[in-house]
Amino acid sequence: MKICVVTPVWGIAGVPLAQRRLALALVARGHQVDFIIGWRDPALTIPDTPGVNVIAWNVSGIRYIIPPLIRYLKTAKPDVVFSAEDHLNGAVLVAAMLARSKAKISGSSRVPPKDSYSNTPFTKGWLRKQTMRLAMRRADALTCVSEDMVTNYRTYFPDGPHVAVHNIIDDTTTRARAAQPVDHPWFTQRDLPLVVAAGTLTGRKNFKMLVAVMGELKRRGRDVRLALFGEGYRRPELEAQIAELDIVDRCWLPGRVDNPLAYFAHADVLALTSYAEGLPNVLVEGMVAGCTPVATDCPTGPREVIEGGGVGYLVAMDDVPAMADAIERALAAPATRAALDRAIASFREEVVIARHFDILGISGP
Repeated sequence: MKICVVTPVWGIAGVPLAQRRLALALVARGHQVDFIIGWRDPALTIPDTPGVNVIAWNVSGIRYIIPPLIRYLKTAKPDVVFSAEDHLNGAVLVAAMLARSKAKISGSSRVPPKDSYSNTPFTKGWLRKQTMRLAMRRADALTCVSEDMVTNYRTYFPDGPHVAVHNIIDDTTTRARAAQPVDHPWFTQRDLPLVVAAGTLTGRKNFKMLVAVMGELKRRGRDVRLALFGEGYRRPELEAQIAELDIVDRCWLPGRVDNPLAYFAHADVLALTSYAEGLPNVLVEGMVAGCTPVATDCPTGPREVIEGGGVGYLVAMDDVPAMADAIERALAAPATRAALDRAIASFREEVVIARHFDILGISGP
């Protein structure tokens, strides 16, 4: 089959990385795959994606992606299109209708619906919801990356077709990346317990809570280190907080790195402190790498990933002492490899592809 996988932007973030994994998994099964990127951050290089035809349009803004999508659908004539993020899903569905494409369309939602829609009449979010209600009639499948998100979507689209399909996270490439060596002494010497976290340094990720937790652990006399991977506008604020708490010697903010999973594999705990997620890929990546997960019970995803606290530890958002307690418990009683593998089984490549094809009514590998 000819399959198109679309992402609105290329960046070091959950959606484009997950879409690239999907493209690679489809190529491995013998399909012809185009990977369309609406816009690429000029500071970033798209990594080699063997066997995949990468098409980067450098079109900024969802409404501007519709004309090239129409042209692509008319000329390339894919059998299936996988898109991700609500605004892009809507654009793909509109483009498919205008192009009179016969492709099966599967759109995946990656963030809570309140970020895009509203039930308050005549607001911008409400108008967007009405548009999507019309466009979704063209969809062959609409998926969400967690069961909790499906429930949330029901409050905006009670009769919507949304079902849960996890991202591909556990595959041979991910495991190989986790096995790569690192040279930072914290990760090679392992002389102190080590917590890792990763994500864009924004308010939504709430890394100020994690820094405060490190201060609390120091106050308790616990020698624990933190490596926080990622970049963003909150870096100066976090660096100032680290200095104020006098924990510069136990916090490392390396910015973006090519392969954070290799570092995760040498750490004890993967911490997630977000206020909101769609489904936190980084939490699953940490579990693939062998970290015990400790996460805030934010909407949506963490509770589902770690089985309600059955594998790892859940705490309330913004509860610094509770997060410090959970990290101490995780260090004392880490999750077993068997428990981690059980919890992430639905993120395995073969499981996710089979689920997508079953929903679309497609047979074959």
